[in-house]
Amino acid sequence: MELSNKARKWFVATLLVGTFTMSISQSALSTAYPTFMRYFNLPASTVAWLTTGFMLVMSVVMPLSPWLMDNFKFKPLYLTLLAIFAIGTIIIIFAPNFPIMMVGRLMEAVSVGILFPSYQSIILEITPQEHRGAIMGTVGLVMGSALAVGPIISGVVLQVLNWQAIFGLFLIVLVVVFLLASRTIISPREIKATRFDFLSVFYSLGIIGLLYFINEIKQMTSGNYGNWIILVISLVLLGLFVQRQLASKEPLLRLDILKIGNFDLGVALTSLSYMSLITVTIIMPLYYQQVLGMTPLWSGLALVPAAALLSWLNRRSGKMADRVGFKPTIMIGFGLFIVGWLLLLSISGLHNVWLAIIGSMVVEAGNAFAMMPATTLGANSLTDDLIPHGSSIIATIRQIMGSTAVVIATVILGNGNFSAVFLTFLLLEIFAMILVFIIKDSTKKMD
Repeated sequence: MELSNKARKWFVATLLVGTFTMSISQSALSTAYPTFMRYFNLPASTVAWLTTGFMLVMSVVMPLSPWLMDNFKFKPLYLTLLAIFAIGTIIIIFAPNFPIMMVGRLMEAVSVGILFPSYQSIILEITPQEHRGAIMGTVGLVMGSALAVGPIISGVVLQVLNWQAIFGLFLIVLVVVFLLASRTIISPREIKATRFDFLSVFYSLGIIGLLYFINEIKQMTSGNYGNWIILVISLVLLGLFVQRQLASKEPLLRLDILKIGNFDLGVALTSLSYMSLITVTIIMPLYYQQVLGMTPLWSGLALVPAAALLSWLNRRSGKMADRVGFKPTIMIGFGLFIVGWLLLLSISGLHNVWLAIIGSMVVEAGNAFAMMPATTLGANSLTDDLIPHGSSIIATIRQIMGSTAVVIATVILGNGNFSAVFLTFLLLEIFAMILVFIIKDSTKKMD
């Protein structure tokens, strides 16, 4: 369906405002953990399930996105996802205890997990290929900004109001977005009814088990056989999932598209980029506090320059990709990653906050030139009907690799070995740069 330029702008703006609000909910709660611990009288390990459980459920519903987009018109699907998130948020606000709060939180996760690949697919489909770099740069700006401002917003709200006000703010914005979406969102895709594969959904639960194991590695002891059993069962389920997708005539997720040259590189490079982004946002506050002796407030504020630079560069890097091509743009991104990690490695013993901030800024600048351009590179190698499958694959693998990066960084960090962390991710991004050279300048689309 062709859209006028004005209609497309309203369509995309509505999608991005809704997604921005939901994205903030992912990162905002970390600041409020101490408040939740006091309110519910629970340890940090239990409260952390507000994020861990959210991540697990979000990851397992992502593969459902292509089937939902094939079988339901996008407008009612989007409005339903907004409603599910809003209902979950209301449950959280009035939750009398932590288990009820978790129910609402998991409802939010279902909505976000389906929406993230869906909205990117729709934006790519309604945007001419020659302008996709710029629009996906805007998507990256929204994602990066949400990651940065979430903890700041929750911190400010908690200074003057209670924790329920954080979710109340989300709810107010989502009601406005719902009303706006009812006027501006359309259904640009043709519906084609396909069979829902319950067995594939069951096999996909292996994603939850795998992510659970990854997140538990830090706490595992030598006699903890239960987690190893979970890992084995999860890997068997995932193996059966892959086998079924490749053998089925109507797979839940078209894993066969990973054979496409530039798409497989797009998946790998966007994941490697995200691994550095998530690591620097988690490791650097620890560096500021443990090495430089800064307070939690100032260690959080020290991340703002890097996040602001990332947001400012995202759309500009997208326009650059449209103008000069994705390969040179992505090459700049991973070049900046290498320089940034090398700088952090070089100055880790100098105990200088300004040099550390500059190093973080260079790393996050690399993400602006790497992650979304790599995502768009992968999408451009697919026909429009395969883009939902591609977006779902990228989002799911990126989530798994992001969790893996956090575990790798924290295990290597140990009692403060920051230099080893910086070196590890420097080597990882050098490997990524080798992959960049394999990118083909032209893409052959797969039917």
